[in-house]
Amino acid sequence: MPRTARASVGGICYHVLNRGNGRAQVFHKDGDFVAFVELMAAACRRLPLRVLGYCLMPNHFHLVLWPRGDEDLSLWTIAIT
Repeated sequence: MPRTARASVGGICYHVLNRGNGRAQVFHKDGDFVAFVELMAAACRRLPLRVLGYCLMPNHFHLVLWPRGDEDLSLWTIAIT
């Protein structure tokens, strides 16, 4: 069962992470990492959001994001998928 959506407030930094189910890999080859970074860049063009840092590993990723407005974090994560 998915988690309930959380409210996000602009002007606050967020640590966002996601893991593969059962520690399964989410990035299988180098091109997957590149494609993910390109998706983040495209999402930033659609909805500017400050990406302070990110770390991509084969089975999960971490993002440090700083949205400007309320609900921008949710809108940006929709834009990346």
